[in-house]
Amino acid sequence: MRITRLSLALAAAMPLLAGAAFAQAPAAADPVVAKVNGQEIHLSEITMAQHGLPEQIRSLPQEQLYTLLLDQLVDQRALVLLAKKKGVDKDPAVALQMQRGAEQALQNALISKDVGPLVTDAALKAKYDRDYAGKPGEEEVHARHILVPTEVEAKQVIAELKKGGDFAAIAKQRSTDPGAAQGGDLGFFKKGEMVPEFANAAFGLKPGQFTETPVKTQYGWHIIRLEERRASVAAAFEQVRDEMRNKAIQDGIEAELAAARVGLQVERFNADGTPLKATDGAAPPPAPAKL
Repeated sequence: MRITRLSLALAAAMPLLAGAAFAQAPAAADPVVAKVNGQEIHLSEITMAQHGLPEQIRSLPQEQLYTLLLDQLVDQRALVLLAKKKGVDKDPAVALQMQRGAEQALQNALISKDVGPLVTDAALKAKYDRDYAGKPGEEEVHARHILVPTEVEAKQVIAELKKGGDFAAIAKQRSTDPGAAQGGDLGFFKKGEMVPEFANAAFGLKPGQFTETPVKTQYGWHIIRLEERRASVAAAFEQVRDEMRNKAIQDGIEAELAAARVGLQVERFNADGTPLKATDGAAPPPAPAKL
């Protein structure tokens, strides 16, 4: 997979958006559950901590899980107070990590606020009702094919068919495809499910027609016969919900990135800090020095 700034943003956003519904809960539903030196711990912190636990731990009795997580959060708060007391937060490296953490929190909050509402079940169902429900599905065709290794042999097969040869019988005798035993039957398929050369030829036929010119693909030479066409049944919401959700997240983050870059002045440099030349973009960065 090609790694892009969008794919990195998506990777960071997916677990965040899984808990987006809770992040938008009203303050009244987020009571204080503990105080450590006067610093409040809210119920939302326990819920967020619970999201990150393995399934076997999340399945513990709620009362037991609540106690364990509350103790953990109190311990964490105590360690933070001790670190500040010892001046650990003044260490430049630690301060940089804290800054990065704060920046990440802001990014997460922005994505949750702007993209979260787009991926709720209600929002996805509304989009499904608008774009999918009641509409015919994508066109499908039912076809057979005969696969042979050479163009010469493919032309011989076509000549046999033109003389009235039975397509299924010839497929059983001569096709090298695993489906030859079924007379070359491929069943129904959508255009995007086949390599372009094959799909274009198959979808260009009428029922009962076969290709009178051999069709070449990476697998060999094909003769294709179209049996029938139909519109596939529109997918149920449950079948497309995850795909719609991922698409909504991707589109939402793309919009956020586009908005974030408006009016920005960006300067780029090489990995060694030298000015980036016009020809440097295609060159790999210099290897880091060995420690």
